Amino acid sequence: MAKLGKRARAAREALAGKENIALDEAVNLIKSNARANFDETVEISVNLGVDPRHADQMVRGKVVLPNGTGKDVRVAVFARGEKAEEAKAAGADIVGAEDLVETIQGGKIEFDRCIATPDMMPLVGRLGKILGPRNLMPNPRVGTVTNDVAEAVKSAKGGEVQFKVEKAGVIHAGLGKASFEADKLTENVRAFVDAVARAKPAGAKGAYLKKVSLSSTMGPGVSVDLASATDN
Repeated sequence: MAKLGKRARAAREALAGKENIALDEAVNLIKSNARANFDETVEISVNLGVDPRHADQMVRGKVVLPNGTGKDVRVAVFARGEKAEEAKAAGADIVGAEDLVETIQGGKIEFDRCIATPDMMPLVGRLGKILGPRNLMPNPRVGTVTNDVAEAVKSAKGGEVQFKVEKAGVIHAGLGKASFEADKLTENVRAFVDAVARAKPAGAKGAYLKKVSLSSTMGPGVSVDLASATDN
């Protein structure tokens, strides 16, 4: 524990006084301070000028990161017949119908993304209280309720990140690994921030993008200059 404490203190000292710095510098600082004994995830937090309690200020969307996430995403698909076969061929990890519902109701959730064909939604709806709080409920707005299950599976496994604003008006996401080259992380950050910017809801008033911060799994965060985090 003492060694971990020293590492954490050193990381905080390295970032002390670093506020609203250019994205390139922020990425390099996060990479150099990711010193855990595993490949830490580089995470982003975006503070938005919205109140998600109002339906016209909800922010939700998706983006395919140009350099992937570095994570092996496990995908479950609710489908039958031909669509089930398409999902399996595309690389889905779990495919099922009533049997998959029973598995999930039994507490076994071994996937990171859930996709369903439209005709399966009455069945999947039984799982709302289980999948909803885990942000796993299929939703047509982010392409996880679709008849093109093959494309949805490929996107999920190819670096697609879904995002949804939390009650406090903040969006969190993992955008890659600390082992990624700095320019690849920078590209991922800009792609994500631009996707959030494009998802600005009609009800948002005043400043929409308020703050962008980066951190690694075990490291402190640093705020990023907004202009440098957009793909201009």
